[in-house]
Amino acid sequence: MKHNVKAGLSAAAILAAGLGFGLVDTSAAQAAEKSPWMIRGRALIVLPEENLDSVSPAIPGLDVSIDDSVVPELDITYFFTPNFAAELILGTTPHDVKTTGAANLDLGRVWLLPPTLTIQYHFAPEGKIRPYIGAGVNYTIFYGQDDDKAPVTSVDYDNAFGWALQAGVDIPLDDHWALNVDVKQIFLSTTATVNPLGVKADVDINPLLVGFGIGYRF
Repeated sequence: MKHNVKAGLSAAAILAAGLGFGLVDTSAAQAAEKSPWMIRGRALIVLPEENLDSVSPAIPGLDVSIDDSVVPELDITYFFTPNFAAELILGTTPHDVKTTGAANLDLGRVWLLPPTLTIQYHFAPEGKIRPYIGAGVNYTIFYGQDDDKAPVTSVDYDNAFGWALQAGVDIPLDDHWALNVDVKQIFLSTTATVNPLGVKADVDINPLLVGFGIGYRF
């Protein structure tokens, strides 16, 4: 009887171990089957933190003001591993620009196209709350200027590279869908030339981007 009990216990242990390995293998298989691609759509609040670095010729007391904007944004993420991913952020945003202080000039509206690529670390890729951080590079293209506001005939902005920092969190709803909150700080500067006044200004824009949206993991 004791031998039968021991044999039964041994068989049960072997079966449990086998089931345990089976669960691990199934989980690993499911993780392996999960697509590395994820897309997100967000409502993005763009908050420029503008500062006039320098102006030529010098105009004491001159400053610059850039208004806030709310725009849609799309990003595409590729997971190299469960923890490491690359994200490409796509969107475009309009801003009204004016000078303040020593001279109040309406410089019109300009559109910014700032594709940004970040490398991310995801802390809990299988958790109920999935925070991540990222860092990367941005290239901003200025276009669509509506700047014929007398006495200004045009404003030219130099396209520019900048750095980006990112923090966010995904909150999964099921195996594919997740809510997302994301914050990015872009370190961006440009040189603006105001015609026909011949004024050149180095401007820090440094927008803070706050996004709320939903993501889908394929």
